Amino acid sequence: MIRSDRLSKVFPSARGKVVEAVREASFAVQPGEIYGLLGPNGAGKTTLLRMLATILAPTSGHCYVGDLRTDRDPEEARRRIGFLSGNTRLYGRLTPPEILRYFGRLYGMSSRAIRERTEELSELLDMREFVGQRCETLSTGQTQKVSIARVLLHDPPALILDEPTLGLDIMTARTILRFIQGAKARGRSIIFSTHYMTEAELLCDRIGLIHRGTIRAEGTLRELCALSGADNLVDVFLRLVEPEENGAPPR
Repeated sequence: MIRSDRLSKVFPSARGKVVEAVREASFAVQPGEIYGLLGPNGAGKTTLLRMLATILAPTSGHCYVGDLRTDRDPEEARRRIGFLSGNTRLYGRLTPPEILRYFGRLYGMSSRAIRERTEELSELLDMREFVGQRCETLSTGQTQKVSIARVLLHDPPALILDEPTLGLDIMTARTILRFIQGAKARGRSIIFSTHYMTEAELLCDRIGLIHRGTIRAEGTLRELCALSGADNLVDVFLRLVEPEENGAPPR
């Protein structure tokens, strides 16, 4: 299980002011569940996900993976987490198997385990046709597949995926979404951030709407529709978030 307990993050800004990027965000994701995190640009999604992945230290609050509080043993927490962000980069001069071998050693995996896992992921993510190429020669979709394979290499129980299909063609995106569904079926706890509402409707068991650093509402799609009076996720989002852009309370 992944759990956020009243997480907040404050950044200093010019003239001594501060920016509250995330304000007391609390939610939990159970094994075998996909939790969608939706919000406009600048809402605090990426900051929140980076705190959960131990990349950023929270100003206050705590993160948990299972029974482990991440600030008490960040190294062990990272072994339990697979984190993919839009800023993920690969070493251009290495091939995909070389990338995976490098990271597998960082995770303390044996050579045999790395080799077997690389074979498995190459098959599942349709990577075989380009495994011999340097990463600097790969297309956007191929690069994203390698990035996801890197995240999944050590088979972590918790996955934090920040816009994993951004900029991908429909066939590559479908492959990745199917893989995420397979990870759910294997009991993984998954946080899935996306701007594509159809993906959230298709994949997510529950959805949290974040705006101005605060989780404004969360629940199943049916619960959010009932809360907002809408009949689809796009309208749910607009009815609950858009009024605040104009200084009005959500409907």
